[in-house]
Amino acid sequence: MTLTSRRRPAGAEPRGPAIDVRQLRYFAALADTLHYGKAAERLQVSQSALSQTIRQLETELGVTLLNRTTRQVLLTPAGEFLQSEAQQMLSRLDEATDSVRRFSAGQKGLLRLGLTGTAAFAYLPQIARTLRQRLPEVELAVHADMLTPDQCDGIRAGSLDIGILRPPVVGDDIETIPFTTEPLLLAMPADHRLADRSTISVADLRNEPWVTYSSHYSALNETATRMCREAGFTPRREHAGAGTSVLLGLVAAGLGVALVPGGVRAFPMEGVVFHELDEADPLELVLAFRASGASAVAEVALPLLAGF
Repeated sequence: MTLTSRRRPAGAEPRGPAIDVRQLRYFAALADTLHYGKAAERLQVSQSALSQTIRQLETELGVTLLNRTTRQVLLTPAGEFLQSEAQQMLSRLDEATDSVRRFSAGQKGLLRLGLTGTAAFAYLPQIARTLRQRLPEVELAVHADMLTPDQCDGIRAGSLDIGILRPPVVGDDIETIPFTTEPLLLAMPADHRLADRSTISVADLRNEPWVTYSSHYSALNETATRMCREAGFTPRREHAGAGTSVLLGLVAAGLGVALVPGGVRAFPMEGVVFHELDEADPLELVLAFRASGASAVAEVALPLLAGF
């Protein structure tokens, strides 16, 4: 018979003892009580099973952890060291286990939130406050001033969990629920001839230059065009702004009037006044998420934000 030895590959690290969590829990209970009967009762196992597990642990480690007599059980110096290490490891394992369960249940993790235009100014403080109070272990990552098509793309790609946007949504696999409504406002220069009017109709704006959003996908642009056409004219667009702050700056400079969401009242600008229009319907904001499966944290957050 030829005997062959199994050598470790060159450079391979020697394997340490194969200690499992059950052995550590058994040892921690015994080290805490220094009594086999009490430790076995705490663990809900037989004393023989506990004794066998401790001996297996000592064999794996190659050390004596306990000095046993007929009257008492005492920890050796190695046992005292392992007791401290085991407590830390088991505590960390319990924390990790709880964290994983909370993460899976949507109680912990990262919530990536997209916001359109002025929604960040008008609603973000309340959103952040609500989430901090109800989901304190959820971190909020805010992506502001995003157009509806960009938010829909982000939700489908998985880079956003929830979007706060103006319908209609763009593309497939997007589901929405109501968030809030806000008034549609007319922004005009403070020294405009109509600024002191108590009521203003769209027809009064027939000869006015308009400042619009530069995006081709702006729901507000579409609303402005529709309202003007219903009043019998086409708006004369003379300037465009990439965002609400730019648009209001152009209005303040006297370059035209603009339709803006009611959220602009959260950051008033000098030189601009706001009026509600008689014919204007409220603007809808919705919470958008992936129809084929929202993230766990989104599923928990959505009911907290719905109907804000």
